[in-house]
Amino acid sequence: MEGKRRVNWRILMLALCMILVFSGLSFRIWWIQTVDAAKIMDYASGQWDWEKTLKPKRGAIMDRNGEILAYEGKAYTVNARLKPQNEKDQDFVKDPYYTAQTLAKILNAPVDQLLKPLTKPNSKVVLLGRWGSKITEEQKKMIQNAQFPKLPSGEQVETNQLPGIYLTETTRRFYPNNSFAAHVLGYLDIDDQPKMGIELQMDEALRGEKGEMEVMTDGAGYQLPDGERKYKPAKDGDNVYLTIDRQIQDYVEQALDKAERDFKPKGLTVVVSDPQTGEILAMGNRSQFNPNTYYNGITNYTNHAVTTMFEPGSTFKIITLAAAIEEGLFHPNDTYQSGTYTIKGQIPIRDHNNGQGWGRISYLEGVQRSSNVVFVILGYEKLKLEKLKDYFAKFGIGSMTGIELPYEKKGNLINLEKPQSPRDWAVTTFGQGVTVTAIQQIAAVGAIANGGELLKPHIVKELRDPHTGAVLKRSEREVVRRVVSAATAKQTRDILETVVEGDAGTGKAYQIEGYHVAGKTGTAQKYDPNTGKIMEGHYIASFIGFAPKDNPRLLVYVVVDDPTTDEYYSSWGRLIIAPIFKSIMERSLQYLQQQPDIQAAKTASSKTGKSETAPAAQPPVQEVTLPKFVGMSNTAAQLRAKQDQLTVSVIGTGTKVVEQYPAPYEKVATGSQVVLVTDRVKGSKMPDFTGKSLRDVMEFGSLVNIPVKATGAGFVASQSIPPGTVLAGTEMIQVTLRSESEPPPANPNPQTGGPEGQGGEDQSGTSATPPVNTQAGTEAGGTGGTPPPSNSQDSANSGTGQTVPPDTSTSP
Repeated sequence: MEGKRRVNWRILMLALCMILVFSGLSFRIWWIQTVDAAKIMDYASGQWDWEKTLKPKRGAIMDRNGEILAYEGKAYTVNARLKPQNEKDQDFVKDPYYTAQTLAKILNAPVDQLLKPLTKPNSKVVLLGRWGSKITEEQKKMIQNAQFPKLPSGEQVETNQLPGIYLTETTRRFYPNNSFAAHVLGYLDIDDQPKMGIELQMDEALRGEKGEMEVMTDGAGYQLPDGERKYKPAKDGDNVYLTIDRQIQDYVEQALDKAERDFKPKGLTVVVSDPQTGEILAMGNRSQFNPNTYYNGITNYTNHAVTTMFEPGSTFKIITLAAAIEEGLFHPNDTYQSGTYTIKGQIPIRDHNNGQGWGRISYLEGVQRSSNVVFVILGYEKLKLEKLKDYFAKFGIGSMTGIELPYEKKGNLINLEKPQSPRDWAVTTFGQGVTVTAIQQIAAVGAIANGGELLKPHIVKELRDPHTGAVLKRSEREVVRRVVSAATAKQTRDILETVVEGDAGTGKAYQIEGYHVAGKTGTAQKYDPNTGKIMEGHYIASFIGFAPKDNPRLLVYVVVDDPTTDEYYSSWGRLIIAPIFKSIMERSLQYLQQQPDIQAAKTASSKTGKSETAPAAQPPVQEVTLPKFVGMSNTAAQLRAKQDQLTVSVIGTGTKVVEQYPAPYEKVATGSQVVLVTDRVKGSKMPDFTGKSLRDVMEFGSLVNIPVKATGAGFVASQSIPPGTVLAGTEMIQVTLRSESEPPPANPNPQTGGPEGQGGEDQSGTSATPPVNTQAGTEAGGTGGTPPPSNSQDSANSGTGQTVPPDTSTSP
């Protein structure tokens, strides 16, 4: 009986245990399916689902001919493991000091800066800061060689000499030409954020669009069949083609390097444009920086060409002159008394030679000598305030040009908008009491060079698909407004040529043998940004000029800020600015195959006493405006082109013109070649590019959608596809360029004529001597502008043109 009771008890206990177990399991299952369901599902999804953001490749930046100026390439990040993963792991940093010493030589880093992360307590894995971020392929190989060096016998060491150091692959921005056009390009920082220049302005197009991918995997990480849930490919950034021509930019960089080395100015700016299209062919500043190593420190973040505002001085007289001619108020043979001009109750406005003047002279001679008085007569007396304001506004002064670069400033016309006295706006006629940027000056004078049309300047030529090369967007010639008539522009150009070529001209140092150069010198005083007062002995000198005069191919503006020299500032133009201008202009015209005017060369030779045999002068070149050939029949377009004495090259075998180069309404010289693309490109014949520029080849390749590759520099010496070959549309053109010839040697007997200085404009054959009166002698000729303290983003030489006290200097 007792045994039966024990059995029943055991059965009861077992049953109770089973009930408790199953109750617990049931409760656990309920808990998992309800309370922990969301948490467990998230954990499971983390094992099943794999998501990744797909990074696009940043677009490249290229010059107008396809030469790469910036691109995204492979790079590596240096990591250091400071703690072993387990007891057997030996791959960790055992000797931080030796590791830091070895890496410092490779990474160009201070040893102590590498020791800090390598000796961090309680850290398992560390980065080596910016020193080890995004290193190059060459540095990677050097680290690998340090890890496994070769013995003198040639055998490779098998034991890692730098344990714990490993590399992860990433990307970085490369600028293959280092500091070349750095202010135009800008740079990417360590976090791939764009800073300055095109990198910032065109960031949206360059960066592309991120993609994403989501798939389902098994526990081992392998994708399940049909496990792809989402896939959006990354869209690579567009390639940005600039209007910059690498060869012309190189001429600018060389000239700036030499001037900076010889004279150490506080600032240097050069802008080169095509005045017929508004395209910027080169833009350079000093001081400079290398965007590859921006972290070493940038002393000048400012692109002076678009951001720095300054008083232009006498280069501004071009606008006053053009306005007076347009209104019929300028008569070259009329005379006036030079020296001083007095407005009742105001401080006299003086000519730049201490108010001495040149007696009674003609208006034309006054312009040639850069007389302030004649421009006050033209602007203050004849044009008057409202017309002066209207013309300055028409020429774009006081407004931003809209060029594709960040931080552009618009300058100001405060002495016209809010004059405190008649004298305030009188002095604006010769460039005082007004501030501009270099790009505004380029646009304004470009209107005179191209026949009277103010064009929007462009530095971005087009956007192209990085894979197909198809043009996505192209900058066209953009007319803002007509500012003066073609006849006025022509007369202004003729007068500006006499500033350079005439006996009384202040720009004789800027003559280039064989080319008709027109332009204007200028000098302006600088202001203390803290006090707004004129800084005695500190000046900004400049020259703006174009050539050839009657059909300008190039417009060059050179601005020099406060060079370090013992020479008096009136000789800065001859000694500093003229060599820069002439080097860039002459070499660039030769590069563009602009034939010199034989008659001009003979005239120049006769002036300098040289005797040389030259071929007969060529007939004068006429300028024509291209009609719109697009939409015409092939035959009609060719007949029309020949009527304008143009050479025609037809691409394709179609009957209708669908594209043309140059673009419609551009101005070209008679005899120029016009390329017409028909509606059937297949079957086109390969032209003969021998002796042509790379630009011609690139334009052809763009029109027929055939890729172009080039080697060398200069002009085409050979091409991979023989001339006359019928094209199928699947070819690639390979051209070899012959080396650029060295520039002609400097004239051993340079002309003594120099540009105007702040205190006087050099005349040929005369030496510049400082004025006796230390309060006189600036090119502005008056006291018309004391600027307030400049904005922190503006240059120290910015000015607003407010009235200055009577004891300040006058300017030439």
